[in-house]
Amino acid sequence: MILQVSNLTKHFGGVAAISNVNIGVKRNSIHGIIGPNGSGKSTLFNLISGVYRPDPGGVIVFDGQDIASCESHEIARRGVARTFQMLRIFKGMSTIENLMIGHHSRVRYGVFSAILGTGRVHAEERRIRDEMMELLAFIGLADYADMPAGEMSGGQQRLVALARAMAARPKLLMLDEPGAGLSPPNVDILLQTINKLKDRFGLTVIIIEHILKLVMDTCHVVSVLEQGQKIAEGAPNQVKDNSRVIEAYLGKEMKDAEVRAYMRSTG
Repeated sequence: MILQVSNLTKHFGGVAAISNVNIGVKRNSIHGIIGPNGSGKSTLFNLISGVYRPDPGGVIVFDGQDIASCESHEIARRGVARTFQMLRIFKGMSTIENLMIGHHSRVRYGVFSAILGTGRVHAEERRIRDEMMELLAFIGLADYADMPAGEMSGGQQRLVALARAMAARPKLLMLDEPGAGLSPPNVDILLQTINKLKDRFGLTVIIIEHILKLVMDTCHVVSVLEQGQKIAEGAPNQVKDNSRVIEAYLGKEMKDAEVRAYMRSTG
């Protein structure tokens, strides 16, 4: 396992957003986290990435080290990168400048060298730009390197956010609803891109997603949360037919057979 969370709990004002959640993520896999709105998915991501600290007793082990008490920038340096449900790209900057900002934790010079503008700094800037151009070419955005990110389509901006997370050269990439707002053709492009990145860079990927097609067609294992607790886990087809999952998503007013048929049609 590259990531193991154990007994993970987080309270806000006496309300448990996450309660005793245990999830293991295998190295080089794509792991889905699904559940209804308010089930604790984003809280889980925020705990893993260091935005929040877990309540006492919660353990987060990444690549053999406990990161539960680490700051978010330290967790990023150890190899965890993420995107957000709401795009946080710098729309006034070019596409490649967005990626170069994402690469800042890997820069090989210090503050004084940057101030002095030494030859080492210039050489490092050229190296970074070349690496970022390779990454843009890999995901099909090389022709848009110098275009302001805000002028790109919604689908392209999603890819920019994905590429910027990849610019940090992570071991674990966490994607928070990467398909939000995308048309079906762009969802297909996103699926292909995620798989290409995983294979090319040996990534482990965790995806929070409401688009069941993206989860069912991409993930090896799916964990399901409801009201802050894990209610199911397994292969996509197993999870899709789980009665607790069906009830969590669609309620109890429909017969199980009808609900299963609906879930199959969305997969």
